[in-house]
Formats: sequence, structure tokens, C-alpha cells
Amino acid sequence: QVQLVESGGGLVQPGGSLRLSCAASSFTLENYALGWFRQAPGKEREGISCIASNGGSTYYADSVKGRFTISRDNAKNTVYLQMNSLEPDDTAVYICAADRWGAYLCSEDARLYDFWGQGIQVTVSS
Repeated sequence: QVQLVESGGGLVQPGGSLRLSCAASSFTLENYALGWFRQAPGKEREGISCIASNGGSTYYADSVKGRFTISRDNAKNTVYLQMNSLEPDDTAVYICAADRWGAYLCSEDARLYDFWGQGIQVTVSS
């Protein structure tokens, strides 16, 4: 069974940092574009970052550009999201996803993704 499992979430003060991880079981992430999405209460799911399978292309939503960094370690079958300068508006459930067709480009469009994690809560509050 294909599984993506997120870790690293939690409670952090404004201005703080967290690093989210998303590890795959039962399949190899190397050939997939990987994306991070988030959903806050009462808001639509937002694609905030992605990275193509070859690692050469990345995307960041304006809301996180300059603060978040996506990376992948194919040897560890894991994708990361380093989140710095966190703000209360970053509070949401963060979800990773895999797109089997994203060899050279990735997309923030959730409809293109084939596999999804369960999500992990990130709360930014003092």
C-alpha cells in the first residue's frame, strides 16, 4: 500500500522555524514530483511548494517565498520543507503529495497529484 507520512509539525512561536519531512513507504519517490500543500480551517487547500523529480525545478507560492525551502533526498526517500520566519497565518495542516508525471516540472495544482499523506498540524502562536 502506497503511503506518505509527514513528520516534524507542532507548535512554534512567531518567527520560529520547523522542518517538515515526508517519507514514502512501498514506493520510490525518486521518479515523482513532490508537493507540499496546506489547509487552514475554513480555507481551501493551497499548494505552497513543489519540486520536480529531477530536482531542477521548484515552485513557491508568494505567501511562503523567501521563507520556505523545499528539498528532496532520494537516498532517504524523503522530501523536506524547511519553514523559517513562521507567522500565525502559516497555521494549517500541512500535507505532502506525489505526482508521477512531474519529471521536469512540478505544479501547485492538487488535481495532478496521485498520492497524498494524511497531513500534520503546524501551529504558529505565542
